[in-house]
Amino acid sequence: MAKPTTIKIRMNSTADTGFFYVTKKNPKTQTEKMTMRKYDPIARKHVEFKEGKIK
Repeated sequence: MAKPTTIKIRMNSTADTGFFYVTKKNPKTQTEKMTMRKYDPIARKHVEFKEGKIK
């Protein structure tokens, strides 16, 4: 069987709350690090999330 093309990544909050989302990305089409604005329930506002590795 072939390996899946998508990999799981961890989106870490830049508000330093320790909150994170887990999402998928295709590294062949998206070669740079992902950033997106999402809701952080600990900070109770929308902040930027940056890509990190799942340990």
